[in-house]
Amino acid sequence: MWKRDADEHPAAPREHSADDSTEKLVDGACADDAGTPGAEREETGIREQEVGVKEEENERRESTCVSHGSISVMGRQRVMEDAVMVVPEAVTWGLSSYDFFAVYDGHGGSSVADLCRDRMHKLLSRETEECSPDRGGGGLVDWSKVMAACFQKMDEEVRLSGGDSQDIASVTEVDGRSSPEATVGCTAVVAVVGKEEIVVANCGDSRAVLCRGDDAVPLSRDHKPDRPDERNRIEAAGGSVINWNGSRVLGVLATSRSIGDRYLEPYVISVPEVTVNKRTEVDNFLVIASDGLWDVVSSEVACLVVKRCLEGRIRWRSERECSCNRAADGAAMLIELAIARGSKDNISVIVVDLKKSSSSSS
Repeated sequence: MWKRDADEHPAAPREHSADDSTEKLVDGACADDAGTPGAEREETGIREQEVGVKEEENERRESTCVSHGSISVMGRQRVMEDAVMVVPEAVTWGLSSYDFFAVYDGHGGSSVADLCRDRMHKLLSRETEECSPDRGGGGLVDWSKVMAACFQKMDEEVRLSGGDSQDIASVTEVDGRSSPEATVGCTAVVAVVGKEEIVVANCGDSRAVLCRGDDAVPLSRDHKPDRPDERNRIEAAGGSVINWNGSRVLGVLATSRSIGDRYLEPYVISVPEVTVNKRTEVDNFLVIASDGLWDVVSSEVACLVVKRCLEGRIRWRSERECSCNRAADGAAMLIELAIARGSKDNISVIVVDLKKSSSSSS
């Protein structure tokens, strides 16, 4: 059983004991756990924050609001550099809305991951608004263009927040934040889930996987320096891939794309790869996670574990007799499995149940 230190402040998820590798933050939404949005409970020794659904500004808008659960743990690291963000109905397009899910895996510090957590969904919302139908943007979203612009602006904000005070003040809501150093960065995998489609933008080696029927369908590809096309791009820019405890850009960074990491430009870029998948009736759930999971658990095994958990065939150990949020239980089971298999990194997992709405009954 994972336990929370009694003196830990409930609003400070990064303040973990270095000796407790299983300290965690649980966040989720489910029908049987309805309550005041943002309410926190301590029933199981873990923090479970109930995510409320924003009221509709337009009653005609099609809402998704899928049930989900997310967990971040420090694992065997001494600092927490991962960040997770879930925003129901963060993006709107015409009469449709999209839920936003993202995992940011920081390195060299947590400042860039924290900035992405606070800003990425807002930048994405603005980008979609700029090309919305009521502004002459046409009937379809060019998701590759929108995501590329969003990630570029996010990278620019990171750059500005590392500059002088005047530059920092010119960036909305970045004022007062400690300036990231040039050697700090993070990977980012973002999924927006609508009623008809799932859009994933990935920059780095975190991953999004869709369970469709009994199959694990990758919605992103890891950006590793030894991936042939990535190696060719790096070498064409004048860089090199060196095997130093694994393949690394200039022998330093184990991912070939990230946000931040200015000292490795132009070899490491912040351009995301984007996939758009139409939803089908056999789509079960999404697993979005940092490489702390994927380094030791395959996509197929992760989908098998979560599928059994959502079906009620296995259940995460809890002090409560019954968990109302099987998506959060699935995320917890994956964390437990990764730690048991020797993961040495921070681990962050989001499970999105595509079969169940957060406003439906179970």
